[in-house]
Amino acid sequence: MGLRHEPAVKWRERFLHPGQSRDAAGGEGRSTLQRAARAGPNEVWTVDFKGWWYSQARERCEPLTVRDEYTRYILELRAVENARAVTVRRVFERLFEHYGLPQRIRSDNGSPFAAVNALLGVSRLSAWWVALGIDWERGRPGHPRDNGAHERLHRDISVEVEGVRGAHRQAALDLWREQFNHERPHAALGMRTPSELYVAARRKYQGTPQTLEYGAMGSRKVNGCGQIHWENECYFLSRSLAGWKVGLQSLGQAVKVWFGRLLLGQIDPSSASFLRADIRPQKTLERHENNQQNVT
Repeated sequence: MGLRHEPAVKWRERFLHPGQSRDAAGGEGRSTLQRAARAGPNEVWTVDFKGWWYSQARERCEPLTVRDEYTRYILELRAVENARAVTVRRVFERLFEHYGLPQRIRSDNGSPFAAVNALLGVSRLSAWWVALGIDWERGRPGHPRDNGAHERLHRDISVEVEGVRGAHRQAALDLWREQFNHERPHAALGMRTPSELYVAARRKYQGTPQTLEYGAMGSRKVNGCGQIHWENECYFLSRSLAGWKVGLQSLGQAVKVWFGRLLLGQIDPSSASFLRADIRPQKTLERHENNQQNVT
């Protein structure tokens, strides 16, 4: 089964860091995007790893935490065996099966959520989210306050849960999560508990799509090296997108390259180059001019 994606008109907004205005990203208007009030459950899920600690049995514990931003409901608090993308993906598969799909997921720039040097910072994990039709938000590097409510959750865990003995640590995390969701009222929620407000998402998880469809646009599959071939030329995009199809939208002489609803950049056939969407046009132009000088 294929999942059809229509390119988003305001594609740049999906990758603005918290607090960045559209002016700063090259758009119009002065409104700040990320700090708009959320209207209901499952608009944004936030995710992070709680800083690790050693239990009294000298076992390392580094819980993965996932919460619904609007209701404060903790969707997951799990001491996973490692922080690899495949491990975290399994956790999210269970969450999606149980709670459905959120509109957005917000993370920091750490692995496995982001790949700092990759195109748009997209990692294999966040590419999977985008392929499912979930928008991905990420905080600014070195600004943990961009996800401040999630950081406060981690401080509570540090005070109340650290030091649990090895074999019982997950049971202790489960008990704390249960109490947090069902027994602790929040002033910001009108002295109601998170469980009184949270409901599962309407959009259900149907598994990972076999391919992405782009309607009338052409498409190319990204190979294992992160490249696509078009008009007898090879263009490197990102290894994070290996195995996925990207859409090619011809506009005059340029060809825009989409992954789902994300504009990755555009192909310039005259120079056989790919211009990344996350690099300033002037910087890209200077780079191409230098390359041309080196060739001549």
